[in-house]
Amino acid sequence: MNDKSKANCQLFIENRDRIKGEFPWESAYMYPLCAALYTAKGRRVNDEVLREAMDLLKARAGLFSNFRSTVKLAIAAMLDLSGNPEKTLNDGLKVYDKLKESFFSSAFLPIAAMTIAQMAEPSQYEEIVLRTRRIYDRMKSNHFFLTSSEDSGFAAMLALSEKTDDALVEDMESCFAILSGMSMSSNAVQSLSHVLSISEAAADDKCRRTAALFDALKKAGYKYGKGYELPTLGVLALSEGDVEDIAGTMGEIDDFLSEQKGFGIFGIGAKQRLMYAGILAQSEYLDKDVMSAAAVSSTVSIIVAQQAAMCAAVAASAAAASASSSS
Repeated sequence: MNDKSKANCQLFIENRDRIKGEFPWESAYMYPLCAALYTAKGRRVNDEVLREAMDLLKARAGLFSNFRSTVKLAIAAMLDLSGNPEKTLNDGLKVYDKLKESFFSSAFLPIAAMTIAQMAEPSQYEEIVLRTRRIYDRMKSNHFFLTSSEDSGFAAMLALSEKTDDALVEDMESCFAILSGMSMSSNAVQSLSHVLSISEAAADDKCRRTAALFDALKKAGYKYGKGYELPTLGVLALSEGDVEDIAGTMGEIDDFLSEQKGFGIFGIGAKQRLMYAGILAQSEYLDKDVMSAAAVSSTVSIIVAQQAAMCAAVAASAAAASASSSS
């Protein structure tokens, strides 16, 4: 592992430990997620400032608001990282109120709201929320039983794209058809097709790179998750990096993480760990000054990967809570 990757991993672990120490009763899946948000910015968590952001969130969002559900710790981290927590929260809540006019409330809807608030101007909120619903409706029309609340976040992400609705949907469907033969969860393949559609690259090319990266990891002895973890792999596949190199870097990071407390046998699990190895590897392959027109900008890629990781963390937390209550 090179020095940059090692320093990134050490910062990630330190941030995870600081966050867990300050908020010991949150879902175990939220700690690495929030640590990844800070690490992507090269930031070290300031416990006191993060606590202030959480207090602000609790003061402004109603007791039963989904801003205070499973995802609240991630939102507090986003508020801190924004540099202007109060404005960012105000903007996020404005977008959330608009989204609630078109969507049923869920733990995924605040993710959609924060994505729009981070990447758009207030004057664009109304238009983007309407487009989010249009894109979601077309997802639902094509895949009625697969499309559900977690897709609202991906619809918001796509609503920020400069591609037309028709181009996005056509690209999504082409990717879905190609990837459906990979013996993976249809729901995960749908989410992966959403991520891949943000790129201008040909559907065949980006699907082939995603499959090649998955296979390269498998060949090296690393089994990437075929569920909610899958969309984050698509972001790396959209980079300019050599697939074998990416797989090698992810493997090195995964080996390092597996030796850290909370990432071993009794931690979040090998699939989630490898997903975070991929997110940490992003800095090696997406932080480029020059990228082809077919590639996605590093800023957009990081936002997309973070959103996909948030959806994975929320889904994993919900599954763990359900298993615990039924046992």
